Amino acid sequence: MPVSSSKDLTGLENSLGYTFKKKTLLKEAITHKSYAHEKQKKPIPFNERMEFLGDAVLELIISEYLFRSYLKHTEADLSKLKAYAVQEATLAKIARGLDMGAHLILGKGEEITGGREKSSLLANAFEAILAAIYLDGGYEQAENFVLRNLTIKIDKLVTNNFVFDFKTKIQEVAQSQFGVLPKYETYKEEGPEHKKVFEVKVFINDNLFGSGSGKTKKAAAQKAAEAGLKKIREKHETDI
Repeated sequence: MPVSSSKDLTGLENSLGYTFKKKTLLKEAITHKSYAHEKQKKPIPFNERMEFLGDAVLELIISEYLFRSYLKHTEADLSKLKAYAVQEATLAKIARGLDMGAHLILGKGEEITGGREKSSLLANAFEAILAAIYLDGGYEQAENFVLRNLTIKIDKLVTNNFVFDFKTKIQEVAQSQFGVLPKYETYKEEGPEHKKVFEVKVFINDNLFGSGSGKTKKAAAQKAAEAGLKKIREKHETDI
């Protein structure tokens, strides 16, 4: 059932940490095109144009934060961090934490097929809501919203030496596509005790899918998982 009452919007505003002066902006930001297309007799604004604006606002806010916060990092490092921050998986995770899915206004088809849990819809909703905050309250309010939700994740990634969570991703993919969990084996350890380098291999159904090296077994396993995901993409010609 679509969410439209002021009470429902107030619940969402509480989750967002921002109260809108123009409630219509928030309403448009959570309205999916599937709902608007079902109501063809009466044109209804939906959130695709806001996604476009929100994407640009997000890029600027994140780029400025990284530029000012990580003075000793290279352009390549900053680009990696920005890519992580604005990717669909990151935004969808934040959207789930803010319970955005429960407030989306969807058409019947999207509702039936689980649209409220789709990462693509949730990430788009995050960007649209960001645009709505920007239009309603200006750049500072939009910046506060983004940094409140993203800086902890970015800073944690830097603390972990840019180790992305590829292991969780390949576990999800292996279960959905092969029905099994990936297995990791430490293939070798080299170097003195204080400066060891580990090589780890990842297997799915006893088939080698990737290998990686790192200063810790954890880092090496993440590299192996990243290589494994790349092989799956190439083999199955899919975007994962």
